[in-house]
This record gives sequence, C-alpha cells and structure tokens, in this order.
Amino acid sequence: MKINNETKVGALTALAITMLILGFNFLKGKSLFKTGNYLFAKYTNTKGIMVSNGVFVNGYKVGTVYEIENSDPSLKEIIITIKLTGDFNIPKNSVASIKESPLSAPSIEIAMGNDTTHFLTNGETIATAENEGLLSSLSSKIAPVGDQIKVTMHSLDSLVNNVNSLLDKDGKDNLKQSIANVNKATASLLVSAASIERMLNAQSGAISQTMTNVNSFTKNLASNNEKISKTMVNLQKTTDNFANADIDGVINSLKKSTNKLNDLLEKVDNKDGTIGLLMNDKALYNNLINAVRSANILMDDVKVHPRRYINILGRKDNSPPLTAPLNDTATHP
Repeated sequence: MKINNETKVGALTALAITMLILGFNFLKGKSLFKTGNYLFAKYTNTKGIMVSNGVFVNGYKVGTVYEIENSDPSLKEIIITIKLTGDFNIPKNSVASIKESPLSAPSIEIAMGNDTTHFLTNGETIATAENEGLLSSLSSKIAPVGDQIKVTMHSLDSLVNNVNSLLDKDGKDNLKQSIANVNKATASLLVSAASIERMLNAQSGAISQTMTNVNSFTKNLASNNEKISKTMVNLQKTTDNFANADIDGVINSLKKSTNKLNDLLEKVDNKDGTIGLLMNDKALYNNLINAVRSANILMDDVKVHPRRYINILGRKDNSPPLTAPLNDTATHP
C-alpha cells in the first residue's frame, strides 16, 4: 500500500508534538505516567514554590515537587505532591517545611523524625510546618530595634528640652556661679596638695630612718639565718620527740600507781588491818606506848642496877627496881 506524503507529514507532526509534550513534562520533573513513590504535603502558603523544585533531607536531594493543586476553590489549603527519587525510610513524625532563599528558588526541607518503627509509605501525607519568610524574619528582628530607637529618640528629645530650659538667663547665671565655685575648689585643692607635699618633705627624714631600721633588721635576720635554721631544726626535733613519746603509756602507768596508792590508803584507813589499827585504834596505840615505856624502864634499870641481872663476884644488887624511865630516855606520848 502506498502512503501519500500528506499522511507522512501528519504522522511526523503528531509524533513531534508528542515528543515535545513529553520533553516539556520531563524538564518540569513530570512524566506521562505517574509512577514511583509520592508523598503529599498541605500548606496555606506555598511561598512561590514551583513544579520541579527540589525536596531535601539534611541537604541531600531526595525528590522534586511533582504537582501543585488547590484542595478547595477558596484556596485555604494547597496540596503539593512530592515525588521521591528512591525508596527512603522517612519516619512518620517527620515535618516538611518550605525554605526560602534570596539567591535561588524555594525548596522543601524535610526534618527527619525520631520514630524508628513507622515510616511513610507511597500516597501518605507528611506533616508540615510554616516557616517564616526571609523578609518576615528580618522584620521580626528589626521591629524591636525600631521600638528601641523610638524610645531613645524620645529620651534624646526630652534631654534637649531640659538643656534648653537650663540655658535660659537664670540657668546661665547659675552655671557661671557653679563654674566659679569649681574654680575655687580647684584652687583650694592645689593649696592642700602643696601643704601635703611640705608635710611629706618634713616626714621624709623619719620615713628614711624607718626604712634604714627595716633594712638593718632584715640584714640581721639574713646574717643569723643559719642560727635561726638550727633553732627551727631543734624545735622540730623537740616536737617530734613529744609526738613520738609514749604519752599514753606514761598516763596509764600514772593511773596504775594512783590506783595502788588509793588501795594502800584504803587499807590504812581500814580498821581491820595492822596499820589501820595502829592509825585508828586508840587503845592499841596506848598499849604500844606503854610497852615502849616499860622497855625503856627495863633498859634504864639494867644500866643503873646491872648486878641485879648479872651476878658479879657473888654480889647481887637488892635495891628496888626503877618505876619510871630516866629523864634522858623517857618517852612521852
């Protein structure tokens, strides 16, 4: 069958138009058949974002804007279709926001969530957040500065008014008087400074002598440094000996001696013992005195009448015995 030229031209024209449409959609980031992974995001303000604008996660491009359409005629909500370039594990609690840039086209930035078990699947809607635009952010930062400038200008205006009121005729006279008083005070300060200088000059000799004495004292310390060092060493040795001494042992020994002395004193004070009886029994004391007295009488009688006790040459002394000790040996209680 023979195809005429008109048919060939028509077929080539239709093919060219089809290729043009496919190429244009490809450049826009759209394909003829809707295949791949898609997510939806809803915004009240798209901030000028266009089809084929990038979608990023941590600066890495994970997709493009595939389609922008309104959800209702009032345009209160706009739905953006995001086409992902691959299979990504995007947590369900992730948030997509539109990021503006003064040097490039706006883009969508996805802040990854922390959910490690649930991920967005094809056709689901991701949560969104409205970021402030660049101009809005600058305005919010500049507004407080502007308010502060207004307050400063108001204060400056009040200051100028106060200065103007101060510089009237009476104010000028008061200002002149104040300056004159300041000059007088300055002159008084100069006189006081001169007086202080003279006083210091008068005291310079005493100060010099004091410094000389101080130098002499320090010189003596330096010359006797060795003696001072030896003294400190001896003092250190003494303190070490005190520290090493068995103070506890001495105290314990003293306690034992005290306890023994207390026991001895208790025995002396007790009337059952010999010493206690001697100290406390009056009759025993008197008997002891009498015994000593009788012994003295006997000794004196032996001295005076030895023949009564020793037979010498057959003669015996029959004189009466002594009844009291002699004066030189008498013992009185």
